[in-house]
Amino acid sequence: MNSSNWYSQLIKPFWSPPSWLFGPVWTFLYVLIAISFGKVVLLFIQKKVPFIVLLPFILNIIFNLSFTYFQFGLKNNILAAIDIILVLGTLVWAIIVIYPYVQWVAYVQIPYLLWVSFASVLQLSITYLNK
Repeated sequence: MNSSNWYSQLIKPFWSPPSWLFGPVWTFLYVLIAISFGKVVLLFIQKKVPFIVLLPFILNIIFNLSFTYFQFGLKNNILAAIDIILVLGTLVWAIIVIYPYVQWVAYVQIPYLLWVSFASVLQLSITYLNK
């Protein structure tokens, strides 16, 4: 069974968005993530921010990219649920630590924060419904 068939057969809450919505939303968010990550990396290279400011952005990207593997590669809802919480946690951390240096980077994270908050509740719901 391929990943899309597996995912479509999972029990989902009634408020789960249609599958076609995920691609456009993540495309938009990855543009924002790339711009903000690039800015933070540049600031770090220029020695305008310490590594502790860059670290949550790095971890966030690692956890973000790992989610797809856990959810669709391994088809493991529990690992995906843990991972999405790590995505959310590192995102909040990133927003907090970058704000004193570059407020616009923190503000650019708001759509990402809203979506990951929603995705966290969705993933936790899917994990619970399919235990």
